[in-house]
Amino acid sequence: MDMVSLSTASRSSDVSARQLRRTGVVPCVVYGNKTENLSFQCGIVALTKAYTRAGESTLVELDVNGKKVPVLFHEVKFDPVTDVISHVDFFAVDMNKEVEADVSIHFEGESAAVKEGGILVTALDSITVRCLPKNLPHNLPVDLGKLVDMESQLTVADIMVPNGVTLLSEPDTVIALVQEPRPEEVEEAPVASAAVAATPAEGAAPAAAEGEKKE
Repeated sequence: MDMVSLSTASRSSDVSARQLRRTGVVPCVVYGNKTENLSFQCGIVALTKAYTRAGESTLVELDVNGKKVPVLFHEVKFDPVTDVISHVDFFAVDMNKEVEADVSIHFEGESAAVKEGGILVTALDSITVRCLPKNLPHNLPVDLGKLVDMESQLTVADIMVPNGVTLLSEPDTVIALVQEPRPEEVEEAPVASAAVAATPAEGAAPAAAEGEKKE
């Protein structure tokens, strides 16, 4: 079982969260598994790398004051302007108790229907699983090769599930399908009405009535 390591530092109560962020440091908290809420801080670079590698379904080994704590990224907040991590809640896990976590769906392979011009539509990009922390998968692969025509669908039942992992969605839940492309709309020229067509242009002589003799 691979875990992502992340070193932390004690957080001083004299420094505000805003001041920390200005120096490239992110305020964090860990709780859960009978662990008393503990506030600490992480450097933004190391924290971002750890989150990129772990996501929300890979265990992270926090070094908190010299103590190793297995955790999961539980809630990650981002700055609305800079889009960098501004705060993280970690959840401490008991390695002997099952946890629930959202695991990313990883689509792989090629669809014959898409090659023929179909449009791939994905209904889900992650799914909730339950398992022991040591069995948590980083992602769940799904083979797009099963989408052979426009009638094909991929459901939860098509997900390759590792041993010891339970999916918490119904097996017939659709996760991807292929749609036919919409035909391009052809813009037609407006057709003049009979009344408009029959109206003579300004200055033109009116048309002769049917049967009227021309001189």
